[in-house]
Amino acid sequence: MNKNLLPIGSVVLLNDSNKRVMIVGRAQKNAKTGKLWDYSACYYPEGIIDPDGLFLFNHDQIMAIFSLGFQDLEEFKYQKILNDKIDELNKQ
Repeated sequence: MNKNLLPIGSVVLLNDSNKRVMIVGRAQKNAKTGKLWDYSACYYPEGIIDPDGLFLFNHDQIMAIFSLGFQDLEEFKYQKILNDKIDELNKQ
């Protein structure tokens, strides 16, 4: 799992895709498999049409970044918390 995760709201294009997606979650665990993914995303600009239709992917699957999500002091503090949690989950 990538330690420098993009902020919520970032718009990216994934490898082998022609439709952009917007990141809506980070450090996402698949409820069925238990696998940990870097991100969850929805289609851009449509948004979340069906909560069961979110995409799970890892940072290395990103081909291009079109827009970086909002970042402020709260986001930078949360990045630290998120990285600590990811480390904890990876040890399990």
